[in-house]
Amino acid sequence: MRQVSLGAKESAWPNLSHPGRAKTGDNNGMSESSELGAMLRAWRGRIQPHDVGSPFGRGSDKTPGLRREEVAWLAGVSADYVKRLEQGRSHPSRSVIRALARALRLSDAEYELACRLAGHASHLQAEVPQHITPSVQRLLDRLPDVPIAVFDAAWTRVEQNALWSAVTGDERERPHRGANIVWRTFLGKSGSVRHPNPEEYKHSLVADLREVTARYPNDDDLAAMVRDLLSSSAEFNKIWGHAGVGRHGGVSKIIDHPMVGSIELDCDVLSVHGSDLRIIVFTAPPRSSASESLRLLSVFGTETVSSQSAPGASVAG
Repeated sequence: MRQVSLGAKESAWPNLSHPGRAKTGDNNGMSESSELGAMLRAWRGRIQPHDVGSPFGRGSDKTPGLRREEVAWLAGVSADYVKRLEQGRSHPSRSVIRALARALRLSDAEYELACRLAGHASHLQAEVPQHITPSVQRLLDRLPDVPIAVFDAAWTRVEQNALWSAVTGDERERPHRGANIVWRTFLGKSGSVRHPNPEEYKHSLVADLREVTARYPNDDDLAAMVRDLLSSSAEFNKIWGHAGVGRHGGVSKIIDHPMVGSIELDCDVLSVHGSDLRIIVFTAPPRSSASESLRLLSVFGTETVSSQSAPGASVAG
């Protein structure tokens, strides 16, 4: 994989709350849960349905911004749960805050404020960052004909576009171990992507993970995953014991697809400056058979993905 750096600069975020309100006991009588609900309503009101590709029919609805159902669909939670959050009747987990931040296109500063109001401020510096900035989200939105996904520094997939789902078969879901490339390589389902040099690829992944655990020594979830990998995979354990540096050179990947067969695609890794995120992009040479396969999947494959992820019941986490 070729790796290049992608700069990301955020514009100033709206002054929706003064700094004192992010501190416990300095909120003018308003509880942090209530203020978080007020902020969620304000953030929901500034985003238009066409900005996020909402599948809900609007009819004559005059509601400004997104409806609760649309936020719920984007974040993978229930509409009733969004309602309870906005009313200050529920306490969201860190993963829910991250999902809502992506759905509402929150800036870094807004995401930090949401974490503080939800009582998760102590985890901001300790954990591997998974917050997707609005600029990165726009990149996904504006490249619908390219399979593209965003990963954190530990190689957990945190977002993807419809064509990535259609090409790889990866479902769009909240980040978890099953969405981590290292976990899947050694203990989970290997997936549809084949690597030309699998041994070198595995060593690079493990070297990456060693480096990330050194940078984020207080991330409990990361430490637990590494412990489980060490205890459950002899191969991972052996590679972990060898010092090495991760290298992701310019290589092609072969994806075995049930609809169009094997596709050979170029793979590039973009690093987002200041966010510690990685973006994987698959491309094909113009007028190649792989390019035609991507074109077909961009039409038929994404329709299948859209029908499978149509709005329906969801569960808060």
